[in-house]
Amino acid sequence: MRWKVALLSASDKGSRGEREDTSAQVIRELVEEELGGDIVDYRVVPDEQDEIRAALIEMADYFQADLILTTGGVGLGFRDVTPEATLRIADRSVPGLAEAMRSAAAAKFRMNALFRGVCAIRGRTLILNLPGEPKGVNDHLMPIMDLLPEALAQVTGRRKGS
Repeated sequence: MRWKVALLSASDKGSRGEREDTSAQVIRELVEEELGGDIVDYRVVPDEQDEIRAALIEMADYFQADLILTTGGVGLGFRDVTPEATLRIADRSVPGLAEAMRSAAAAKFRMNALFRGVCAIRGRTLILNLPGEPKGVNDHLMPIMDLLPEALAQVTGRRKGS
């Protein structure tokens, strides 16, 4: 089964073209190679809650992405607002996935315990917040990669045999 995946990068510098979005490149590779997903939308927005929320809503409701992966804005900095924006547009949270990501990543590098990303559902779309660095993306996403097909099947209602 192919999954429709959208990527959202929250980065002030990236939105101004001052920084290359290397995390999204890592996510794209993992989605295509490990998950068997197709990227249906990709965009970079500044670290502004209104812009993050608007992009998430459009990706979920208009593009009908099965999965939205965000990168950036999940630290302790004042402008790190991706988790708050995600929760404001979500119907339900999925704390177990966020806990599994945080736990596995912190076991590799203790500073990963400062990751504030959340996992949530909007309609039939699963949304996962990831760090803004390539290594952090890998450390957080790979430990739950095997759970994503079942999670997506449940969220989208596309379970095999049902």
